[in-house]
Amino acid sequence: MKILFLSHKFYPEIGGIEVNSEILANAFHNEGHEIKLLTWTPDPGIKTFPFEVIRNPPLSVLLKEHRWAEVVFENNPSLRLAWPGFFLRKPFVVALRTWINRMDGKIAWQDKLKLGWLKQASAVIAVSDAVRKKCWPSATVIGNPYRQEVFKILPGIDRSIDFVFLGRLVSDKGADLAIKAIAGVLKAHPVRDKVSPHIALTVVGDGPELAILKNLAIDSGVQDNVEFTGALKGSALVNCLNKHRFILVPSVWEEPFGNVALEGMACGCVPIVSDGGGLVDAVGDAGLTFSRGSVDSLLSSILNILNNPGLEKRLRDAAGDHLQEHQPEIVSKRYLSVIKGALKR
Repeated sequence: MKILFLSHKFYPEIGGIEVNSEILANAFHNEGHEIKLLTWTPDPGIKTFPFEVIRNPPLSVLLKEHRWAEVVFENNPSLRLAWPGFFLRKPFVVALRTWINRMDGKIAWQDKLKLGWLKQASAVIAVSDAVRKKCWPSATVIGNPYRQEVFKILPGIDRSIDFVFLGRLVSDKGADLAIKAIAGVLKAHPVRDKVSPHIALTVVGDGPELAILKNLAIDSGVQDNVEFTGALKGSALVNCLNKHRFILVPSVWEEPFGNVALEGMACGCVPIVSDGGGLVDAVGDAGLTFSRGSVDSLLSSILNILNNPGLEKRLRDAAGDHLQEHQPEIVSKRYLSVIKGALKR
């Protein structure tokens, strides 16, 4: 197939949609399809790709590439790149990677425009059942892939630290809940047994809440138990994750999916995540969920798994099958099945 792949932002931009666009476009190419990717991201970065990446396309190029395509794939609604396909009667598939509403939950005119666009689509894919239910009930649910060549268990690393939080340090991500929960664990277990003699939390990330979180650790009396590493990426991040037993994803905002949970799992961490949005799909049967926004519920889940080695083993045993479902080649085949169906119709 000649697939015109639309991604509003792309490498070297850093974000969930950008990463997933790179994974899927590479996978589609590896399956033998002709791929051209259109994006508004102007900077080419240093990577090269086995498919053509067209940045900031003028109108003439936009029209030319839509005429070339047999089918158009939008990795999240990209109307500024996609509109020529409507007039050229090209079949198109849209993947919903986030909610179609404002941060406060309201539907603005931009969201109404996107919902109207979805009515014209040949098919719609949602990254989680939560996104499907809230945004487009008839969508096909296909969970996100993860970069298995990057996030993996490394040999020879001692998994000696209990908890890690990974994310931008903003209130929506719930790092404060993780710190408060660690304070609660220390009250319940001032000195642990042989399983883990010293409760510790590593906070990986940066953001405007950093100073507030450091003060929270001091006020909670856990400053000696919480380490702030700043932002990590690449091998430094993977090495860090491999040192931990559990990854906490206490998002207060409803995550559409939650790749961070998959990435932590791939590095050997058991995920403990809030039950809002798509995080439930992201961890499947290989993680624990707690009531979103509740420190008490998070603390209860942590104490449950610390005091129940059998539960930890069961979740670890389930990780392999769950991660297999999110391998790029598996996920891309599901996407291509939907895209082929749209082309036939």
